[in-house]
Amino acid sequence: MGSVAVTFRIMPDDADTDLESVQSRVRSTLEGALRDLREQPVAFGLKAILAVAVVNDASGGADQLEQSLAAIPGVGSVETIDVTLV
Repeated sequence: MGSVAVTFRIMPDDADTDLESVQSRVRSTLEGALRDLREQPVAFGLKAILAVAVVNDASGGADQLEQSLAAIPGVGSVETIDVTLV
């Protein structure tokens, strides 16, 4: 089995959510799989967090990470926006 790079778009609950705190929890949730983490402006002061993680392409690997990220306090939604073979 190979590995895939998965890009997640993590949206905060609202524009007042502390993104530094959310980013810190994303880092600890993804740990060694995390390859990139950055903010992306959305609209009217709202910013999303883009996180790229490399995981095994076994079934359900990305889904489990998505569920773990969605459980972080301050996260409104998580969307998988890209999956690429590595």
